Amino acid sequence: MTAELVRGQNHPLSQARLEIRISAGTPVAAAAALSDENGRIHGTEWVAHPGAPVQPGLEVSRQAAADHRLAVDLDAMTEAVHRVSVLLALPAPDGGAGPARFGAVAAPFVAVTGLDGTEVASYTITGLDLESAVVALELYRRQGAWKVRAVGQGYAGGLAELFADQGLAEAAQLASGIDEAVARGLARSVQAPPPRTSEGDRSRQAAAPAVGPDQGAAPQGAPGPVPPSYGGQPSGGQGGPQPAYGGATDPHAASVGPVNYSHPGRQTSAPPPPTAPPAQPGQPARPVAGDATGWSMEERLYNQVWGMFEDLARTTAAYRSAVDFAESRMDKELEQALSDPRSRIGGQGDAAREAARARYSQLVDQARASLDRDVAQLVAEAEVVEPALPPAFARWDNPCWHAYRVPMEIPMALRLGDLRLPEAEPIRIPMLLRLPLERGLWIDSGRTDSLDGSFTDSHDMRRLAMDTAVAHAARLLAVYPAGEFTVHVVDPAGSGARALAPLTQTGVLAGPPAQGAAGVTEVLARLTQRVDLVQMALRGGAPDALPPGFDTSQQLLIVNDFPHGFDDRAVNQLRYLVDEGPSVGVHLMMVADREESAGYGPLLDPLWRALLRLTPVPDDHLADPWVGHAWTYEPPAVPHGSEVLRQVLTKVAEARRTGNR
Repeated sequence: MTAELVRGQNHPLSQARLEIRISAGTPVAAAAALSDENGRIHGTEWVAHPGAPVQPGLEVSRQAAADHRLAVDLDAMTEAVHRVSVLLALPAPDGGAGPARFGAVAAPFVAVTGLDGTEVASYTITGLDLESAVVALELYRRQGAWKVRAVGQGYAGGLAELFADQGLAEAAQLASGIDEAVARGLARSVQAPPPRTSEGDRSRQAAAPAVGPDQGAAPQGAPGPVPPSYGGQPSGGQGGPQPAYGGATDPHAASVGPVNYSHPGRQTSAPPPPTAPPAQPGQPARPVAGDATGWSMEERLYNQVWGMFEDLARTTAAYRSAVDFAESRMDKELEQALSDPRSRIGGQGDAAREAARARYSQLVDQARASLDRDVAQLVAEAEVVEPALPPAFARWDNPCWHAYRVPMEIPMALRLGDLRLPEAEPIRIPMLLRLPLERGLWIDSGRTDSLDGSFTDSHDMRRLAMDTAVAHAARLLAVYPAGEFTVHVVDPAGSGARALAPLTQTGVLAGPPAQGAAGVTEVLARLTQRVDLVQMALRGGAPDALPPGFDTSQQLLIVNDFPHGFDDRAVNQLRYLVDEGPSVGVHLMMVADREESAGYGPLLDPLWRALLRLTPVPDDHLADPWVGHAWTYEPPAVPHGSEVLRQVLTKVAEARRTGNR
C-alpha cells in the first residue's frame, strides 16, 4: 500500500534497490547527495548530478527533463553514508525566459518505487514560492534500517545555497558545473503534452489522481483534486505534473511529445476508448462516456473524470492569467497617460483613459468567451458521463443506486463530493479518492463562512457534519465486497444517535456506538492492539500467524464529539492510529470542531495535518497543488426524504449475513 507523505512525515523502506520517480510538469534538473549522520556532504564526489550521473549506489539523469527516474541501491552505500537527499533545481533562465522559481510552475511530485514499479511512498512538494532548488525527500539510515522522509526544503539561492547549507565547501563551483551540464542537454528535455485542440477534442492519457485536493483539492491524487491522493495525481500537461509511473523507460533518454502513461507492468496496450459519434460541421466533437484510455469502463470513466478536472483547472488558469494581464496593461497605460502633464487635463487625457479601459474590456471579453466555450463543452461532457458512473463514483441521486448489488471487487476509487470553481458555476467535477484509503478524514463541525452568505449555527453544523460522516461511511460499506469493510463508532455523549440511525438500525456496524470514557478506552485499545498485531506479523514475514478468526477486513473508526471524553492517552492513541493504521487497514474519520480541539495544541496538530479536511457545507478550503486554484468543495448530499441510504445499507447487511452463514 502506498504511503502518501506530507512534509516531515516518514515511512519505512523494506527494499534496498529502489527507483525515485519525479514528475514536475516542467524541465528540472535532478541530483542526489550523500551525507553523513550530521547531514554534511564531504565532497563533490558525494553528489550524483547531470555532469557526473553515476556514484556508488546512485544513478541520475544526464539532463533536465519534466520526468526522471533515479536508481538507488542502499546496499551499495558505505557505512559513512547515513542520508541520501533527492534534489531538484530549475535550470537557469535562458535570456530571461522560462521559470526562475518553483512558485511559478506546477508542484513537483516524487515517488519511491520498487524495481517492479510498485509505489512505496509519494510526496507532492507544495508551498514553494521564490525557491529555485529544493530538497525533495531523503532516504536515511536509522538503527540499521532505512526510511524515507518528505522534506520539501527550498532555497531561493538555488543549488549553490543548498549545497552550502549542507556543508559543502565547493558549493558554488559544483552548482555552476551542474548548470553547465544542464544547459548542454536542455534542448533534449521532455516536453509537456500539447494543449487541447481548438475543436475541443482531448487526447487523454490514463492518469492516477493522488490527492486529491486536500493537499489541497488529492484530486492524488487528485482531484488529487487531483484531485484531488486526495489519493493520486492528476495527469500533467499544462498545469499539472505527470504521474510518477509515466515517462521514458530509460532514465537517460528523453522523448519529445506526450508522456506514455501506460502501466509499466502491462505488456500489451489497453483497448482503445470508444469512438465519438460524428460531429456536425463547425461543431465540437460530441462527448462520449468512457472517452479515455483504460482496461475497463470503470478505469476509463475514472480517467475521464480526471481529464475533465484537468481541463477545467487549465482553462480557468488561462482565464485568470488573461484577466491579470489585461489589468496590468490597463494600469500601465493609465499610468503613462497620467505621467504626461499635457494629458492630465482636457480631452486628450480622457480619450487615453477611455481607450485603455476599452482595451481592457476587449481582452477580458475575449478571455471570458474562451472560458465559456470550454465550460459549455465540459457541461455537455458531464451530462453524458454522470449517468454512466458506477455507484462508487455516482451521486446519491443517480439511478444506478436503485439497481445496487453488493460488489465482488473493490473499485478504483469512491466519490467524496464535488468540486467547482467560481468562474465556472455550471460544472461540477466529481472528487474521487483512490482506494484503499491512504489517509483518514476530518469532517469539520466548526463554524464555516458560508459562500452564499447564509448562517448555520453550531448545533446545525454538528448535525450536518455527522450526517456527512454517515454518508461517507455508507458509501465505503457499499463499495466494498461483503464483510471486507467494518465500521466502528465512538460517540461519548450519544449526541450522534439520530444521524447514526441508518447505520445502527440496519445492523452494519461492528457493534453499538461506544459511549462514555470507558467505551472510548475500550475501542481505542482494541484497534491499537490490532495495528500492533498486524504490524508484527508483517514485519516478521508471517502474515498467516495472526490469531484464528482474526478479522482481516478494512476497519474504519468514526469519532464523534471530539475532544469530549478523550484524555491525553486517548489522543495519543488516535495519533498512533492515524500514523500507523492505514498501512494495515485501519482508518480514522473524525467529526470535530477544529477550534474547540485547539486546546490540545501540539498533541492535536499532527493529527489535524494528517487527515483530509472536509466540510458539511460548501466551502472553498481545498487547493490543488498543481495550478493552485482554491476549489469549492460540496459534500455528498442525500436527496431530502430519500430512502436510498437505508436501502443500500440493508442490502449490505443482508449480504453480510448470507456470506457468514
